[in-house]
Amino acid sequence: MASTVDQHGATTGSSSISANTSQISIADQFARCTDEEIQAALEELRLENVNLEKENQILFKYLKRNDIIKDLQIRAKEAAVSPNQPEVRVPKRRTRSRTGSTERLLKLSTEQKCDIATKEHDELKDEIAKFKNESEKILDLYKATREEAEVRIAEMKKSSYEFNRDIVLGSKNPRTGKIVAERVTRYFEDKLRTRDALVEKLRLKNQTMKVQKKKLQIQLKQKEELGEVLHEVDFKQLKIENSQYLEKIEERNAELLKLKHSSGNTLQVLNTYKKKLDQLTLESERLQSEIDQRNDILTKIDAETELVEKERQKAENINQNLRTELSDYIVPDILDYVGVRSDLYELRKSYRTWERKVDIAQMELQKFEKQWGILREGNRMSHSWSGTEQQVL
Repeated sequence: MASTVDQHGATTGSSSISANTSQISIADQFARCTDEEIQAALEELRLENVNLEKENQILFKYLKRNDIIKDLQIRAKEAAVSPNQPEVRVPKRRTRSRTGSTERLLKLSTEQKCDIATKEHDELKDEIAKFKNESEKILDLYKATREEAEVRIAEMKKSSYEFNRDIVLGSKNPRTGKIVAERVTRYFEDKLRTRDALVEKLRLKNQTMKVQKKKLQIQLKQKEELGEVLHEVDFKQLKIENSQYLEKIEERNAELLKLKHSSGNTLQVLNTYKKKLDQLTLESERLQSEIDQRNDILTKIDAETELVEKERQKAENINQNLRTELSDYIVPDILDYVGVRSDLYELRKSYRTWERKVDIAQMELQKFEKQWGILREGNRMSHSWSGTEQQVL
């Protein structure tokens, strides 16, 4: 018993001596190293710690995924609760050596690390694929929502344009300038009728799809009852065909998006051309009214031209007659002209004398008329006196 204790003391003493010597040798090594070498050693230790942290994270994920941590916790609790365990008192240095040996035993080998890493890699790939599928579904949902919003916006623009064309501009009363209520009600009734027809069509389509779904479910149930279960090869073939069909569907969706964009562009171009057509129609109506006015003015000008032409013809005839008379006119001799001028002078002179004689005769006539008036007045007065005398007698 004493020999065993001596041996134990000897071993403890030798281990303490070796630990002291190792610490002294490490201290000597650090004392001999330069600052750069110490910095490089620290950097290597830091990188090693980083790698160990990553390995610990991977190991923790692996243990958590496989529920190994719970088993270890349950075992630890059972070991702590289990009674009648003898207490073993050992020196501290001996416990340190034992804990170091347990730590060395708990270290994983390279093959175990590779297995855990490959399993975690596969799990990570599965998670990435799952996340990719979910994100693709969300993206498809967003694309479908965006396409539906674009279709609804196009329909709203179309309905707004038709409302402005048919109601706001087309249903105005030209006399009052107000919108006719009957056309508005007829427009909304037509819209509601088209919506009801679309709802009925979709309802029938939904019913047919439900019937098809029931048929497919019945066929699938019959196949399961008959034992026509698909094998793994069939599933792989179906997956390949499904991927091919998905690629075709994506191509068709891309073509559909292009066609929708082109249809939207063509709709915008059509709207612009319709606006231009309306403007050109108004311009054409204005030009037509202006042409009618110009035609009226032209007819008036033609009538005036005909009248002027007649007057010109008359003037030309008169001018022609005058020209013929002028051409037929014979100029008299100078002596004849002098004789005619002297005769004219004598006639004018006699005319003036006769005018003076007429003036004198008029004066004489006025004088005689005055005298005749006086005589008539005297005769009338004498007759009136004679009448009064006779009445007196």
